[in-house]
Amino acid sequence: MNKFNYSITISAKTEAEAIEKMKALTILASKLTSKELTKLAHTVEHDPIKTAMAKAYLGV
Repeated sequence: MNKFNYSITISAKTEAEAIEKMKALTILASKLTSKELTKLAHTVEHDPIKTAMAKAYLGV
């Protein structure tokens, strides 16, 4: 599989939080397909009920 480098900007209260977000995003990108990531992003953006349920399940 090819690797591609990108420069992105992440909003966070601290640099440590931004690094944590980047690590989490990297794991998601490596474990999910582009189709799965797209559906996940769509759900988070457009379905607050499912997003709230997922957060409750995760305990956050």
